[in-house]
Amino acid sequence: MCILNYLNELLSFLPKDQVSTNINVLEHHSKDESYHPPSLPDVVVFPRNAEEVSQVMKIATKHHIPVVPYGLGTSLEGHIIPYAGGITLDFSLMDKILDVLPGDFLVKVQPGVTRSQLNNELKKHGLFFSVDPGADATLGGMAATNASGTTSVRYGIMRDQVRDLEVVLADGTIIHTGNMAVKSSSGYNLNGLFVGSEGTLGCFTKLTLKVYGIPEATVAARASFTTIDQAVQAVVTILSAGIQIARIELLDEKTMERVNRHSETNYEVLPTLFMEFHGNTAGLQRDVEFSKELLADLGCQQFKFEQDTRSQNQLWEARHNVAYAYIHTSPGKKMMVTDVCLPLSQLAGGIEYAKKLMDDYLLEGGIVGHVGDGNYHVLLMLNMDDAEEVRLGDKFNKEIVEYALQRGGSCTGEHGVGVGKLKYQEMEHGKSLVAMKAIKQALDPLNILNPGKLINV
Repeated sequence: MCILNYLNELLSFLPKDQVSTNINVLEHHSKDESYHPPSLPDVVVFPRNAEEVSQVMKIATKHHIPVVPYGLGTSLEGHIIPYAGGITLDFSLMDKILDVLPGDFLVKVQPGVTRSQLNNELKKHGLFFSVDPGADATLGGMAATNASGTTSVRYGIMRDQVRDLEVVLADGTIIHTGNMAVKSSSGYNLNGLFVGSEGTLGCFTKLTLKVYGIPEATVAARASFTTIDQAVQAVVTILSAGIQIARIELLDEKTMERVNRHSETNYEVLPTLFMEFHGNTAGLQRDVEFSKELLADLGCQQFKFEQDTRSQNQLWEARHNVAYAYIHTSPGKKMMVTDVCLPLSQLAGGIEYAKKLMDDYLLEGGIVGHVGDGNYHVLLMLNMDDAEEVRLGDKFNKEIVEYALQRGGSCTGEHGVGVGKLKYQEMEHGKSLVAMKAIKQALDPLNILNPGKLINV
């Protein structure tokens, strides 16, 4: 539909500076951080509250206009690319921390608040928000994709932190999905339904989230191994021992080499675990010593503590900058980053399979993983002008997904589906996809909310 048919209606209740058809603004909202091709929206709207979002949705429903919610564009599977055109709803003006409730270990925020913005405020109360996907994403976007990251092994993923969402549905109705109680046995679990729905069921306009007390002490360490299998077995052993570990990340030897080049570190070029322990000082000392003993029995080549704050920060900056380490050391190439999730018992085999495929297809890349919850990522550097290399990248992605699904895993542990993993949904969910489509049809009968993402209807 021609934008003129509904643009004046948008401008009837929104100031001109909240509605943009500027080409630079459209181009900014045409892509995310993935390798998927861009596509322009027709107009970008910057709402300031739920009522404005509701009005936009009513106009979109009236004219059958697609609507795509947008946070910061840090998604990795094309989630926010508006392939059907229409309206992109940019939530950057809804960036207020509404209430911090230390006695309830809760916080209420608007969707445009970023993870770092929230943690800077929570520090004043001795609290922190646990989900750490690496990118400084918005909390609305993190809820939409059910983000997780380095700390999920101890604190859980985004779905575990959401107590309530204020959601604007396709017809403009505003609902709440939960409450502030620690638990409830009342009604369907709408929090679980909407978290991870990738903007296909509604637009989030407020989130009530669980937060945690800042631990008394933290200790970081690196442990290097000869093989991937040894490193993964070390993870299982640590978890089985009940050790209070907050992060446990695996970097393969190719990634360690890139980290050293990019971050100017001198880490061992071996499969390596980056670990962080949270707790009180006395308990941490026991946990770390016990971990060191356990890992020595599993062939650990070196176990090194990062004692001071500077060394700990350097360790985790190196981990979070892995993507940039590849990008900056592979000029002229584009990153294809993918993830799958496996049962822990199948993880080492999955990673070794991915490494062999990369070698067989002569693809450039490496592997990192949130191995404490069975999630690993492959970072491929591809020449997008080389059709055969791109084809092999897609084939590689398909084969590691199939390996995971055949062993009880998932096509994505945290990046989400978007358009990149859309083709694997029937393979993973089978007849359950019928129920998902029925939910989508009930809540969005015109299919205007982020169409073509997550599931095909």
